[in-house]
Amino acid sequence: MATVVVVVETAKQFEEILEKAKRSLVVVHFWAPWAEQCTQMNDVLTELAKEYAHVIFVKLEAESVPEISEKFEISSVPTFLFFKNCQKIDRLDGAHAPALTKKVQQHSETAKQDLSDQLRKLLISAPCMLFMKGTSQEPRCGFSKKIVEILNEHNVRFSTFDILSDDDVRQGLKVYSNWPTYPQLYVNGELVGGLDIVKEQAESGELDKICPKEMGLEQRLKTLINKAKVVLFMKGNKAMAKCGFSCTIIEMLNETGVDYETFNILEDEEVRQGLKTFSNWPTYPQLYVNGNLIGGVDIVKELKNNGELLSILKEENAS
Repeated sequence: MATVVVVVETAKQFEEILEKAKRSLVVVHFWAPWAEQCTQMNDVLTELAKEYAHVIFVKLEAESVPEISEKFEISSVPTFLFFKNCQKIDRLDGAHAPALTKKVQQHSETAKQDLSDQLRKLLISAPCMLFMKGTSQEPRCGFSKKIVEILNEHNVRFSTFDILSDDDVRQGLKVYSNWPTYPQLYVNGELVGGLDIVKEQAESGELDKICPKEMGLEQRLKTLINKAKVVLFMKGNKAMAKCGFSCTIIEMLNETGVDYETFNILEDEEVRQGLKTFSNWPTYPQLYVNGNLIGGVDIVKELKNNGELLSILKEENAS
């Protein structure tokens, strides 16, 4: 993030800064050159910018951008507004250096924690995560292209995050992992390293040991139907079915009180088409118990009507 104070001269520039900042804290000083207190507070802002490098500090001459001043009801200077996610979260009127410092400290800590939480979630969003410039289909730098090639050559199953799409993540991850460059490869949330380390591990055979392999469709389907004792492949999920048949079978399963998981076949065309062939069952929903196909809505309804559904699920569901 910037370590200097940004001077904003237009409303468009102001909006662009807020939009680009996203989760970062933005502190805006509405000031006037004729006010001595504003000049003093500008010096305070400069010192704060040196200490809080992850915070964006902005100077905006109130009378030069009246539409922004009016929008936020700036009636006197100096006034400080605090923004996060494009929303005003706090305000400080007057030349109070200790109060300004305290607010910056409080809000920056919250912003850092929010970013840390987001980074942790990203790191574990897939077993193997590559933070790179661009995507695996369209790398935006030579290093990213090379590491994608290595992972593909070794049949590694990985997901990617384009650090060019989010400057908060791009800058924050450098600090979070103490690794200053990209690409960065993570396995199970732990940093493996950049291109040079991945190259070394590929040559030594270590990469094959630590990275999950891309499964073939048949193996993937077997894994999915066995991910829980009872699995329902349907349109939508148990919270929101996307067709009448799926809704009906969900209602019947809920009545049994048996725990089950769902898979939304609308979100994965490969699974949607592949499972029809794999199980020789052409329609959805499909209910599996312990990896075995029970059937669709008609069969489940028949089992319910003759009193067999609950006993089958309990018997099949027993360990």
